Amino acid sequence: MTEQLYLADSSMFSCRSEVVLVDVGDSGLHEVELDRTVMYATGGGQPSDTGTIAGRQVVSVRHDPGNHERLVHTLAEGEHPPEVGETVEVVVDSQRRHQLMRTHTAMHILCGVMWRDHGVVVTGGNMEPLSGRLDFEFPEPPDGFAQDLERALNAEVLADRPISVSFLPRAEALLDESLIRTKVSLIPESVPEVRVVDIAGLDRQADGGTHVGSTAEVGGLRVTKVQSKGKGFRRVRLQVLDTPVE
Repeated sequence: MTEQLYLADSSMFSCRSEVVLVDVGDSGLHEVELDRTVMYATGGGQPSDTGTIAGRQVVSVRHDPGNHERLVHTLAEGEHPPEVGETVEVVVDSQRRHQLMRTHTAMHILCGVMWRDHGVVVTGGNMEPLSGRLDFEFPEPPDGFAQDLERALNAEVLADRPISVSFLPRAEALLDESLIRTKVSLIPESVPEVRVVDIAGLDRQADGGTHVGSTAEVGGLRVTKVQSKGKGFRRVRLQVLDTPVE
């Protein structure tokens, strides 16, 4: 099991860890397992962090398919792994992480506004640093939808709503249907405790991603495209900006 420090504090960008396993993956690259990490593993539409372990470049982090609690850090080609039992410094690429934090929070703002104003759920999504998209079960948007949505999103950014993280026992969390804002629950069966991200007064849902501390930290949002994805479905694409949109 790898302790995932970012679940409690997304702004933690470094830690000291012990190497518990070193292996060679199917790609031929060295893989390192640590007793704890600040590096986010790919999941929930958010790509993994990158950074370094003892100065060695990490190109990706993933959950072990056979054990979701075990995180595997893949080193860049040519990097030699540290020794098992060695204490190492783990450092996240903080600029990229913060961009992903802003982007993931932007996706939750979008989800919250769409639920509040239109009562629609998310059917899929993905993101990269400073851009992302969500798919919704949404038959026919009204006239002026994209412009109205962009105004509503930026109003929530300017509202500077605080964002908090809490943890609930799995059984208790599953009793609260409002915590699942996706068409299908994405909570792994192996997770005994559910992490909840709460944008005060707007959106509260089960989520394992990294987020900023308030909506104002997102910066600004631009709706770049609204697409039809088949009968009854729409895709909304966002760009995250460095400055607010009034």
